[in-house]
Amino acid sequence: MNRQSANSEASFDSALSTVIPILHQMTKNLRPAPKASLSSVERLRSASPPKSHSEAVSIIPTGKAFENPMIENGLSSTKHTPDNPVNVKNDGRLAKLDSLKKSILACTRCANLVATRTQVVYGVGNPFAELLFVGEAPGEEEDLRGEPFVGRAGQLLSKIIGAMEFTREDIFIANVLKCRPDMPSGESGNRKPKPTEMATCLPWLTQQIDLIKPKVIVALGLTAVEGLLGEPRTMREVRGRWLDYRGVPLMPTYHPAYLLRNQTLAEKRKVWEDMLLVLEKLGRPISAKQRGYFLDKP
Repeated sequence: MNRQSANSEASFDSALSTVIPILHQMTKNLRPAPKASLSSVERLRSASPPKSHSEAVSIIPTGKAFENPMIENGLSSTKHTPDNPVNVKNDGRLAKLDSLKKSILACTRCANLVATRTQVVYGVGNPFAELLFVGEAPGEEEDLRGEPFVGRAGQLLSKIIGAMEFTREDIFIANVLKCRPDMPSGESGNRKPKPTEMATCLPWLTQQIDLIKPKVIVALGLTAVEGLLGEPRTMREVRGRWLDYRGVPLMPTYHPAYLLRNQTLAEKRKVWEDMLLVLEKLGRPISAKQRGYFLDKP
């Protein structure tokens, strides 16, 4: 490396040291938040000195979020990132998660699922997420695409996440069961995963949670709650109440598919009240507009 290149990299590193803390502080204090997502900051941090100014920063555009059958609003997203980016970058979790992902994708523990799956659905999102959503199992579309929550229920989940002023890049989404449950011959649709299947697969999710270290977990639907806790529960018993999963606060709520079948304001409000509790637990700012969603006003 010549002296000019070395000086250029040193100057670039110095600039990053100045800019990145400012971006983090802006995301905490400004409303509406700047449209620089965590993934953009990570790419900025890992970049080499750019050839032009346009290569230096990546901006993620925001659009409408949480449209009907939930909310129709254009909401920007914000993200509370750790105060010390250097510690986050160097804590070793990315390499461990990469190794774990390879093991999960090669899993053959359930012969019946291995025989019928298209692919393992590992999960998607931010490896430093403070919020983690857990569903029950991949459906047909998720099995084909290799990503959780990509069908109609997934689209609704994205709108809920947007109304919370997150993006899917900010949080992490996974399932208790990482393979689509096999269907009996001649039958279509998706079946509920068996307790034995979820118990066999749960250690993979547990390892993901231990490495990602979320501050809050949201269990989407009763099957996800039962899969995490390993015992039967009723939705009336657990919905909207804080539980505990290995020391992490766990909030059970209805699965988005339930809201697609029950599109009353009362049911939507129940889920939204659960999300308000999640935002409060995370210490996130909540606007008066957010607090008023789905209230039956004259």
